[in-house]
Amino acid sequence: MKQSAEINGRIRVAIEAVTPEIDDGRFPIKRTIGEPVVVQADIFADGHDAVSAILLYRTAREKSWNELSMRHIGNDRWEEMFYIREMCNYYYTLQAWVDHFHTWQRDVQKKANAGQDIRVDLLIGAEYIEGAAERATREDEKKLREYARLIRAGSDPSQGLSCALDQEITRLMAAYPDKTYTASYAKTLAVTVDRTKALFSTWYEIFPRSCSADPQMPGTFRDCARLLPEIAKLGFDVLYFPPIHPIGKVNRKGKNNTPASEQHDPGSPWAIGSADGGHKAVEPSLGALDDFRQLVKEAGTHGIEIALDIAYQCSPDHPYLTEHPEWFKKRPDGTVQFAENPPKKYEDIVPFHFETENWQDLREELRSIILFWIEQGVRIFRVDNPHTKPFAFWDWLIKEIKQACPEVIFLAEAFTRPKVMSRLAKAGFTQSYTYFTWRNTKREITDYLTELTQTECREYFRPNFWPNTPDILPEFLQYGGPPAFLIKLVLAATLSSSYGIFSPSFEQCITDALPGKEEYLDSEKFEIKHWDWNKPGTIRELIARINKIRRENPALQTTWNLQFYDVDNDYLLFYGKATPDLSNIILVVVNLDPFHAQAGWLTIPLGKLGIDPAQTYLVHDLISNDKHLWQGERNFFEINPAVMPASIFRVHRRLRREEDFDYFM
Repeated sequence: MKQSAEINGRIRVAIEAVTPEIDDGRFPIKRTIGEPVVVQADIFADGHDAVSAILLYRTAREKSWNELSMRHIGNDRWEEMFYIREMCNYYYTLQAWVDHFHTWQRDVQKKANAGQDIRVDLLIGAEYIEGAAERATREDEKKLREYARLIRAGSDPSQGLSCALDQEITRLMAAYPDKTYTASYAKTLAVTVDRTKALFSTWYEIFPRSCSADPQMPGTFRDCARLLPEIAKLGFDVLYFPPIHPIGKVNRKGKNNTPASEQHDPGSPWAIGSADGGHKAVEPSLGALDDFRQLVKEAGTHGIEIALDIAYQCSPDHPYLTEHPEWFKKRPDGTVQFAENPPKKYEDIVPFHFETENWQDLREELRSIILFWIEQGVRIFRVDNPHTKPFAFWDWLIKEIKQACPEVIFLAEAFTRPKVMSRLAKAGFTQSYTYFTWRNTKREITDYLTELTQTECREYFRPNFWPNTPDILPEFLQYGGPPAFLIKLVLAATLSSSYGIFSPSFEQCITDALPGKEEYLDSEKFEIKHWDWNKPGTIRELIARINKIRRENPALQTTWNLQFYDVDNDYLLFYGKATPDLSNIILVVVNLDPFHAQAGWLTIPLGKLGIDPAQTYLVHDLISNDKHLWQGERNFFEINPAVMPASIFRVHRRLRREEDFDYFM
């Protein structure tokens, strides 16, 4: 697209304020297969001449550009879109030029309307058409030259004008524009393309060592395999394990994170490494590496992928500390610096020292860890505390891994400052943990989700909503009882297209916390649990129903179509999602108060949903199976959290007589 200085000096069009463009084009935007890329820009020229613009895009495999004509949407703003069709990176840019023929068509029409003599103007138009004929195919060249002849030959200017304004000549001239003085946008922008699961996924986190059916024995990979049918039945397609590596013995933590451990305390899985191996080994009590590989295969038969925790840190007795002491920071007294976030101390964990002079060897080894587990069949990684490692490291590592294995998904576990979380997403993390865990009021939720879905953030930050984690039991769940768990479940599963729960703590609505903290009492991080997976009184059935609703309704399989709607009660949250063709419309009403019934008037955006205000429409509550006939934009609704704190409505816009019969029998 380079042009000579002579050409550049005669270009009159400016291309500015291109979106999406992240940090001046430094970082790519993110998309999954089937998603659109909507590109806008300010495009204008000096004076009053008309402008034409095109969007150019291609895949990384293509050498030539595909071209799409952009449309003017007002105030010198232009727009066009393309769809992601292949599992590879895409690129896009823009071009624009002064469209002399379009300018001429517009102006000659005005002159004729004003009664001015246009005979010379018609000759100018004929020259433009003859110029296009030079660029056209043989068949179109004949058509264009015939138009030019008719315009020149007409003794009656009105006949020449009619010919000049014909739709066919307009189409032909648009197909062969004069691009001699074309402005090209200075940057080629990139799109990182991920598989569909990057946008729509349902995560279930468990500790493998707590999966044993025998209360006297720790769980193994084979015990996990026994649970796969039930996890699939619940509707989860990602089974996420905390670290499965050997656990260090030096400074091992005891129950509830106490500094001193007892003989049989298993320690925290995040204290990785012992004499049994490091990041490329498995904890012997869980089984052998072959058992893990078999579990990965068996999970696949149930439509489940295994997600593995990647924690770039070591226990004090990890083999790396003796094999590569230069990768760790030494204190003045000669001891190795353990991890801390004052006043918190993590004596069982030693962080890598990324400022080491041997940083290149270190990062190559860390890359090899990911590649090792890819060889074992893992394609999804939840990365622990990525905000405590350099951004430059993630820029490099994720690019390297994605080049080797494009289908890999990285989830960033970074509950930290907003700008740090954003920078990690820009570095290439496929999904990100969020502040959803602590957003409970109507204002908090709407403001946060508006930021995630309606600002530039949506172009690179894919949220994954978690109501709880092994580290976090928020106060809302501690005090709200089962209704609070159901509230957060419905919100997580319908606001975001990716969500997860830490279970069975979640499905059993465990509320016991350390006094004054958002941490589980007798945390599973530091001890082996023996769960009754068939315990009565859990919310398992509702979890399965919510996940079934997600699978059966495409509107819930993206985050970006979220719209909040009005309801005259601040304890009620009302929102909706719809497919672009409105074939699937979902409305959700959630009572954010886990203790009291709440009611209010819902305002349904009939126009946006394609519903005639005079027509009756049916809303089918997919949770309770209740059905309601509504009419008009305002409808009254009441929710009692003691029964069910939310409704997920499938909207049926038009009811035929036989449909009425089917629904109400």
